[in-house]
Amino acid sequence: MRGLIVVGLVVAVLACAMIISMRPPGSREAHGRSSAGDPTVRDTTHEAARIVRLYFALPGGDSLAAEARELTSRPGLHERVESLVRELARGSRNGGVVLLAPGTAVRHVYLDHRGLMTLDLTPAFRDRFHGGSTAEYLAISSLARTLFENVPEARRVRLVCAGQPLATLGGHIACDLPFDPSDLP
Repeated sequence: MRGLIVVGLVVAVLACAMIISMRPPGSREAHGRSSAGDPTVRDTTHEAARIVRLYFALPGGDSLAAEARELTSRPGLHERVESLVRELARGSRNGGVVLLAPGTAVRHVYLDHRGLMTLDLTPAFRDRFHGGSTAEYLAISSLARTLFENVPEARRVRLVCAGQPLATLGGHIACDLPFDPSDLP
């Protein structure tokens, strides 16, 4: 009986090996690694470019201006928001002022059934912010307007840092309640 089980297992292993060897070369990846041991390259053949609108401060620092930019379209909410925040942090290509502190990045994004987006940012957003009330207002407005413009399912935005509620960014504007589009310039 044991002999039959061993023979059956050997036949099964050989059959699996033969099936795997007959697959096309691009389908041999398993667990993020190719058959050669190299990291796999992400398949971007089904991703499309989309035009987004990012908001930066005008050089005078008194208001915001929209800047169109082409980004790769991402399927998930986290990926879409992460790419928007990353582009805001990179700065304007048209001379606008960067409003997000260096090191600002997305930790998590949550969207409830009522359209409340909770955006959890890295501590750098709060800890490295330097500026007065106008800079604070423009930084929050830049972030929120960019999200409202490009994530239509978001109706309100709540800001959080490192999983903790954000009372204020720089001491001038209350951030403990969600922002509506009507709160912004």
